[in-house]
Amino acid sequence: MTIKLYAFTCGWLTGPMEGFIEGESGRLRVPVPCFLIDHPRGKVLFDTGMHTQTQADPEGRLGWLAKVFDVEFHGGEEIATRLAEIDIDVARIDYLINSHLHFDHVGGNHAVANARLIVQRAEWQAGRDADLIQSNGYNPRDYDLGHNVHQVDGEHDLFGDGTVVCIPTYGHTPGHQSLRVRLDRREVVLTSDACYLRRTLEELRLPSVVHDRREMLRSLERLRELRAAGAEIVFGHDPEYWKTVPQAPVPISEDR
Repeated sequence: MTIKLYAFTCGWLTGPMEGFIEGESGRLRVPVPCFLIDHPRGKVLFDTGMHTQTQADPEGRLGWLAKVFDVEFHGGEEIATRLAEIDIDVARIDYLINSHLHFDHVGGNHAVANARLIVQRAEWQAGRDADLIQSNGYNPRDYDLGHNVHQVDGEHDLFGDGTVVCIPTYGHTPGHQSLRVRLDRREVVLTSDACYLRRTLEELRLPSVVHDRREMLRSLERLRELRAAGAEIVFGHDPEYWKTVPQAPVPISEDR
């Protein structure tokens, strides 16, 4: 059984450095990653990047967040086009796994209308609660679109064979999840916003704004345990690490 993992850059964001590591000054330009897992039993998309409206009208789509982030997102960088570059029709994606409901992770959900959406129950419920929508900066227009939603609680083995497993990494948001992908000879963990940067894991330094600091630290400790067991940690928005990640149409190889 051959499983392929592909990485896509779907735009860039520049925001305050303290938003990635508290106590730091300046601004940091970071990639907006999405991933495809091509499994014999289905095609799985992990996150979808930003909404195409942000290409021409960031303020109209993001509101106050457009004052925090500078958006670099051009035609051809949206997830549907990125998939088409490797001859994958976005309408044929079987499963869409959202790490969480922030705009740069679910903005392209509208393009993946036929997929079954896999999300942690705590995250989905937070995304439908008015107070938590406000405090977490969610936009229901990005994700409350009528998908077939499968809400999971904790660890979830998508195919029942241990190859694609949702891992709860709460803290950044109420129900954030990462994804463990088992390739032929190694294991990769797509951390999303549970671990923005390599420094986040090395120094256990959190962003200035998180939903639950204690939970996020627990999640980082779990990621450290997975790394110690041999998994490669794919940092969520680390621009230096991202330079080392092969981009589609080349899959992430086994010999990295």
